[in-house]
Amino acid sequence: MPATIDDQDATAAINLEREVAGMSEQTRIDWNWGASLRRSCAAALGALLLAVGGLANAHHSFSVFDMTTEKTIEGEIAEFQWTNPHTWTWVDVKNADGSATRWGFEGMSPNFLGRRGWSKNTLKPGDHVKITFAPLKSGEPGGTFLRATLQDGTEMVMFGRPPAG
Repeated sequence: MPATIDDQDATAAINLEREVAGMSEQTRIDWNWGASLRRSCAAALGALLLAVGGLANAHHSFSVFDMTTEKTIEGEIAEFQWTNPHTWTWVDVKNADGSATRWGFEGMSPNFLGRRGWSKNTLKPGDHVKITFAPLKSGEPGGTFLRATLQDGTEMVMFGRPPAG
């Protein structure tokens, strides 16, 4: 069914047309520019909201990790980054030929870990640890950090409930 214009819409259109016709050339240019600017701003805001929504969704994605598999490596802490939004742990793992491979593990936020007994000093360079993780699907040396067993046998959990005691 075709759209219809009622008398009120027609009157409003005629009044707007008269208003625009009565404007000076500069006022018409300014009025059109303002309308164009409003449309551009609305389009930019819409695009920004879509982009931010997509980033937020990607940020919380575990799609790069094989969450159905757990692996464990043993090595020395090279660096522990207590940073937002995620901690990062870098571990040097000795290879059979005596060389070392640096593994990288994304962990939970400092806020989340602090409530589970972690601190920025839990892992220090040179500490010997066992790291259990969900590996990267790409096969690269790294993954998402699940838990660590420290040299004294203490288990520090990234996900789940805080350790007892």
